[in-house]
Amino acid sequence: MRINMIKRRKELGLTQKDIAKKINKGRSTYASYEVGTISPSLKTSLLLKKILNSDDDIFLDTNVTQNDYKII
Repeated sequence: MRINMIKRRKELGLTQKDIAKKINKGRSTYASYEVGTISPSLKTSLLLKKILNSDDDIFLDTNVTQNDYKII
């Protein structure tokens, strides 16, 4: 997931700060997604997929809980 996030963000000419603002998170939180130290929630993953204009399912976290389905 993180390699595609970094690649796509750079292709779109966006900074980590730009993306963080769009998902209403801090830049350090978004940076942690790219580094892989934390994974975004399902809601955030879907938002990132939309922002990065990606059709890849790789942006979805495979560790989905029952509570995550309530967001959709």
